[in-house]
Amino acid sequence: MDAAYWEEFEAVLVGTDLSVSLVDEIVARLRDREARFQLNGPQQVESALREELLAVLSVGRADLRLDGAPALILLVGVNGSGKTTSAAKLARRLARSGKKPLLAAADTFRAAAIEQLETWARRVQVPIVSGKPGGDPAAVVFDAMQSAQARGADVVIADTAGRLHTKEHLMAELSKVVRVAARAREGAPDEVLLVLDGTTGQNAIPQARTFTQAARVTGLVVTKLDGTAKGGAVFTVTRELGLPVKYLGVGEGMDDLVPMQPEQFVEAMFTRDA
Repeated sequence: MDAAYWEEFEAVLVGTDLSVSLVDEIVARLRDREARFQLNGPQQVESALREELLAVLSVGRADLRLDGAPALILLVGVNGSGKTTSAAKLARRLARSGKKPLLAAADTFRAAAIEQLETWARRVQVPIVSGKPGGDPAAVVFDAMQSAQARGADVVIADTAGRLHTKEHLMAELSKVVRVAARAREGAPDEVLLVLDGTTGQNAIPQARTFTQAARVTGLVVTKLDGTAKGGAVFTVTRELGLPVKYLGVGEGMDDLVPMQPEQFVEAMFTRDA
């Protein structure tokens, strides 16, 4: 394993959308182990790399924290990341596990988003509270929490408007949604899930940092991993912000939102085309 080997090794890792800084950290540790005769040959290096990647993903709480009555989950992210469909799929998962979810269509900036979530609510057979186009999204979340209490629902899943992380006034409005949620029930929201498009690559990092500052993000949902996504950015976001990945979007079907399983995710990074 000469210098050329390690140079190619680094290039392959960067090509999976791992950040250069994280690649440098991992390679430095592997080369140190090699120098101390703890690694002998590419197979042992690959095994050690699996260990390194698993260690990066082993942060935070992997399951949902749903302690409130009702609990509140906010889905946040940029336009087109897959928030609306993820909200509906999550509602289906929770309903099938015995929960009584209620959807909140708090993306009031895009009339089509309200209609889309209402259509999904019918498909997954979950009640929904909708706002009017152009209305106050914080008010929709507040009303949904009140409705959940009246209906006996135990978890509200709110789809918020897609917003560019570079627009300060939009991020300020998201912060308002979080504050109003706390008025509806002390301690709410229980989870703020940042939905990231898995094909975004390293652009996911500034997104995650800004949304975390505005909305106290507690975990990630990474979507569109059935396409050309390489998934390496997940490791960088997790390392930099200490955010666990809670769900993965692997398709367009109702059941194509699956819990994150770090071992399987890391193994998929090593899958080679035949």
